[in-house]
Amino acid sequence: MKNYTGTDIVNKEMVNKSEIKLVGLTARTNNKNEMNPATSKIGELVGNYWGQNIASQIPSRKNLGVTFSVYTDYDSDEHGDYTYFVGEEVDSFDNIPSGMHQLVIPAAKYQKFTTMPGKMPEVVINAWQQIWQMTASDFGGKRAYIADFEIYDQRASDPDNTIVDIYIGIK
Repeated sequence: MKNYTGTDIVNKEMVNKSEIKLVGLTARTNNKNEMNPATSKIGELVGNYWGQNIASQIPSRKNLGVTFSVYTDYDSDEHGDYTYFVGEEVDSFDNIPSGMHQLVIPAAKYQKFTTMPGKMPEVVINAWQQIWQMTASDFGGKRAYIADFEIYDQRASDPDNTIVDIYIGIK
């Protein structure tokens, strides 16, 4: 465990994760567009997800109230287009409502980062800005660019004091 004193990341740990099945909403975007409120898609998608209580409409939810935000389908790296996904883990893909998408994150090795408690969305934005500056040696290997994700669980219930785990796929 390495302590990232003075940053928004307090811990990092190499972990292996099994395959994860998710159901939720998606948007195609890139980081350049996300920096401009006029072209950003993630904020609106997440607003719709929470505002329409999409999670309650997902059948076969595995961990009620644990939300995944996934970056996948990368064209290249963090500078290219990717698919953003927000949803919950499920036991099966049976009876998925119209308008929702399924996503399978394959089993893989990840560098897991845990943020310091902070205000949303700044705590996550700041953590990603630090991650984008990291090298392969900081990650313990080259990034895979297959699926990277954030997990929002009970530690994210207070928007002024949120803790998030961020998983970066490693080759």
